[in-house]
Amino acid sequence: MIRGLLAEDEEPQRLELAGLLREVWPELDLAVCADGLAALEALEEHRPQVLFLDIRMPGVNGLAVAREVAGRAHVVFITAYDEYAVAAFDAGAVDYVLKPVLRERLAQAVERVRGRLERDAPPPPMDELLERLITRQREGGRRLQWITAGAGDTVKLFPIGEVLYFQADEKYTRVATREETALIRVPLKDLLEGLDPDQFWQVHRSVIVRASAIEYARRDELGRLRLKLRGRDELLPVSAAFQHRFRAM
Repeated sequence: MIRGLLAEDEEPQRLELAGLLREVWPELDLAVCADGLAALEALEEHRPQVLFLDIRMPGVNGLAVAREVAGRAHVVFITAYDEYAVAAFDAGAVDYVLKPVLRERLAQAVERVRGRLERDAPPPPMDELLERLITRQREGGRRLQWITAGAGDTVKLFPIGEVLYFQADEKYTRVATREETALIRVPLKDLLEGLDPDQFWQVHRSVIVRASAIEYARRDELGRLRLKLRGRDELLPVSAAFQHRFRAM
């Protein structure tokens, strides 16, 4: 039986990915880890032959885990869209699956890995690729220019300049402009990596707002701080950790 390991720190995505992997590869003996550190600890015990790694995890990220197993196991990276990273993966013949993860795309990656394992082919070399990606991650990646949201058979593109806020909503993230809202399946932590921190502020563990769109901050009858954005009627929560941004100057 082939041994596999999945590492993803966002619980809804982790559960969904584990379920999809068990559907498309039912024979896989899968260990599931909630972060990179747990993945490193599981390497010795589980000895996986293939790893499915979220690149962006707090502390020990997927690139660090991949570097630990380079040459010893096959790796499929799970990543939010990044033009540079995708080009690097393609050039290095390394498997990757873009978020939001589609069953068909995951099945394709699984088939490629299974084919290599059946042929007893060695994992593709990753040392140079990992060094480039780790360096880029330290320097900061390219900023998001567009948000892509699917609605049935339609795909909508929102210029980042039109987005007023993002709000986590169970397995999805709500994107709001002045005129409309949409749902995407990219976690806030992945969005934060591509947003300009001078333009977008995290004000709650589940909310990121465009700073220039803030009309006012006001406490409600229970003393909770709420934000009103220009062009939107709803009020957004501000947690204690971020209230320092709204103290009177």
